[in-house]
Order: sequence, then C-alpha cells, then structure tokens
Amino acid sequence: MTESEFVDAALSNPVNARIMERISALGPALGLDDCWLVSGCLFQTVWNTIDNQPPERGIRDYDLFYFDPDTSWEAEDAAIKRTADIFSGLDAKIELRNQARVHLWFEKKFGAPYPPLTQSTDGIDRFLMHNAMVGIRPNGTKYDIYAPHGFVDIAGMIVRPNRIAPNFQATNYLEKAQRWKVLWPALKILPPDD
Repeated sequence: MTESEFVDAALSNPVNARIMERISALGPALGLDDCWLVSGCLFQTVWNTIDNQPPERGIRDYDLFYFDPDTSWEAEDAAIKRTADIFSGLDAKIELRNQARVHLWFEKKFGAPYPPLTQSTDGIDRFLMHNAMVGIRPNGTKYDIYAPHGFVDIAGMIVRPNRIAPNFQATNYLEKAQRWKVLWPALKILPPDD
C-alpha cells in the first residue's frame, strides 16, 4: 500500500474527510498546533475498505492529537469545548487530547510511567500496536502522513505489538486485538511476545 492509497482509503470515510476539511478550512483559527487525526479511525477505515464494508463500520471514536505547551486542564478543556462546536453535526465521537499533558495523567490511569512528549507524533509512537501508529493532517492541498512503520501491517491486516509502548501488557494487547477480530475476522494477530 502506498501513501497515496492509504490517504484515499482513509478519506473514503466521510467523517475522516469532514474532519480534515474543517481542520484545513479553519487553519490557525482552530488554535490547535501540531494537530493530527490518528489511529483507529484511519486504519479501521482501511480495513473496512479491504473487507468491502462501509468505511465507518465499527469505529468507536475519532482521535485528534494536538500539542500545546500549556498543560493546564483548563486550556485543554477550552480546546475541547471550542472544537466541539467546530465538529458539531458530525455523527461521531471526537476525542481531542493535548499530548503535552499525557504524562500528567497516564500513570494514574494505566499504572505505568509516561515520559513527557515534545510533539504529537511522539504520542503516535506509543500506541500498543504498529498498525495503530499512524496519523494524518492537512497541509495546504495535500496531507502530511506520519506512519513510522509504514502501511504493511495495515494493508496486510496484521496486528503486531509495540513492545516499547509505556503501557504495554499482553492482556491489554490481546483484549484489544480480539475485540477487533470480531469485526475484522481476517486479522492476523501476532503473539504479544513477538
């Protein structure tokens, strides 16, 4: 799968396409630096296209990462409220998270330390599976793509562990992978110690 094929497949999901359109149209007025649409809504859309299913089938939420050095809860809350208006009308759950704040709450929620990040793509690097490590953002009339492991696992419907993820645990990995396998039976789930 080429980068262009990935973009075409990911944007076949009308929610992904509308999110990109709104981010592109609003640009700096959106007030979200280093903003990326990430992970599940992207690779699961591709899996749906491979399976000849509706592109938005099975997608729980649409995650947006951004990076703001203001790590206060109030700043993130203001951004969440602002973007709720911007993305209103989309029949989807949009989850916006400031990657500069993750280290403040991660250990309490997941029981593992989480070093501070310096940019949004650092958060993408810490997803549990290689196929989840992907992001897209508008850049003029084109898109920036971040996929440190490329598209082989996404196109091959392979779930491979990211053993350097701060919260990597075999049970978390297998639970998530098995949940996906119900929706995409053709998935190849590699062992957590692979």
